[in-house]
Amino acid sequence: MKVEHNQSLETVALRPPATVMRLARMGSFHQSRLSFMRVLLRRLRNENWQVDRPIFDLDEKGVGVATYRISNGVRNYTLVAFAHELADELRSDRVIAEAWDATFTLFDGEPTEEDIERLSRNVPLQEAGRISGKEFCLSRANKSVRLFAHVLERLSNGQQPDRKEIDKVGYLMRTTAVYGSGKFGAADRTVWAERNEFSGSFQPELLSVWLIRTFAADWVEHLAAVKGGSRAVKLDPALKRRLGIGNSTGLGMAPFLINHPSLIHAWIYARETAIARVCNVERASAEKADQFVDLLRKAKANALSWHSEHPLQIEKINELNKDIERLIDHVNSGALEAAQPWNALCVWSETALSLEGQELLASLILEPYPELVDELSSSMNADEVSQFRIDGSQTVAQLSALIADLYHWCDELDFTRDSANSRVWYTSEEKLEPRLGDRFSEPIEAYEQPLAPARDVKRLQAELTVWDGNETIAAFLMAHPEHRQIVRRVQVIAAAPYGEIHDNTIDEAMLPIDLLRCKLSFFGATKFDPRSDRWVRITMYQNAPYPDELADIDPDQSVYPSITHA
Repeated sequence: MKVEHNQSLETVALRPPATVMRLARMGSFHQSRLSFMRVLLRRLRNENWQVDRPIFDLDEKGVGVATYRISNGVRNYTLVAFAHELADELRSDRVIAEAWDATFTLFDGEPTEEDIERLSRNVPLQEAGRISGKEFCLSRANKSVRLFAHVLERLSNGQQPDRKEIDKVGYLMRTTAVYGSGKFGAADRTVWAERNEFSGSFQPELLSVWLIRTFAADWVEHLAAVKGGSRAVKLDPALKRRLGIGNSTGLGMAPFLINHPSLIHAWIYARETAIARVCNVERASAEKADQFVDLLRKAKANALSWHSEHPLQIEKINELNKDIERLIDHVNSGALEAAQPWNALCVWSETALSLEGQELLASLILEPYPELVDELSSSMNADEVSQFRIDGSQTVAQLSALIADLYHWCDELDFTRDSANSRVWYTSEEKLEPRLGDRFSEPIEAYEQPLAPARDVKRLQAELTVWDGNETIAAFLMAHPEHRQIVRRVQVIAAAPYGEIHDNTIDEAMLPIDLLRCKLSFFGATKFDPRSDRWVRITMYQNAPYPDELADIDPDQSVYPSITHA
């Protein structure tokens, strides 16, 4: 980590984009105090939001509708949940599925009977239906069939489920999509972006997921009561908290990190600022040091609970477990007694730990310092509309200088090699979802999306060399409109340097899973289980409090499982 000297102690600077914005490192990010799920729960707790369940109209098969209303005393929002009876052969996590165990929408306010009737005709259809500007999100979820059946059977017989079975899976249901920001008729982001309760990123979507978690627990308890009658019991609260919400995420999420450079800059700049603030702390108090040591023990227990069948993730988990042991040994040797101990730890990790371990450490050191970190969450958004206009008055020489400064890392890329041009990002006609294909074996190049900034910058750079440096970019683009997209991007990156990935996103060796992992870490996922290099299962809100517990349980203290039960 770079340091700059001043008259007293060394001042730790932010890690540069050249270090942070590499796919292998981004694919090793972990959740932190700035992750959006934690920001949401912290706000709900601090502002004393209240949740109730006005409607729970499920029949003996568990089919029907339920509503969950959440209020801060000024505004209300309502999750409307539709539970369905789904044949096993129709249950699929793929985006092409047409039926699900449950479907949901987040309503702005309190829905009337007419609203619920309208929603009942559309929400279960998902993409084939349409919602309105009164709804912020559209989502669906499937049961984890084996665990759902196990929990149902145990509760109906008056027994608690096996904790090992719960920890093996981690969720009763998993969402397969959570749509928002105008999709399928939902309210555009501008409708809610200025509301204080949704400041930050993806807050309505993550509020929906948190309430869906509550519905999943209520649903299984309802079915257990139907089956077991007076014998049935409810889930033990401690076991219940160990159940999160699963999520299956594929390529549809990957292009987001390329398409929204200003927003990604805001996310990562906030995280790097938080890391630098903590690294500048002169001494670790005994209280902060003890808190960190306890977190290390919990992080160890959490890492040991990760399960995967994918070779890539198995190797990363093994390395992470070794890294945590090395880190514990190093801390026990007195590492926290040094001046600027957190910076010293991070510097040590650069040669002692894998990228996975380095980034876990970067997240963990933030935990004892809410006073330095938490306020940064309010800066994790971006006004992308105002940055869309290209500055045509910029000269060719000025743009060329920007490229030389911001994209010098592209010099090492050779796009004359087939391997450097191997991948093609395109959009499927059937589902309008991102896909990734092979340029040289599939007839898809004509449908390529502009998701290769490194290649496009090099093409732009070559074209600029034959132009007079005093010419304006407006004149250049009149002659070469095919470069508008990448010119705009360079101008955006000039003000958002953490918004550009310093790798070739169409190289044959590129792993889309790294893009998914980075984004999901900012959401707050605590476990990652890649099923290929293109899709991953995660767990969200595991160990978090439920609505009736939020006043008594600090969500920031429940990210990792309790050691006493681990």
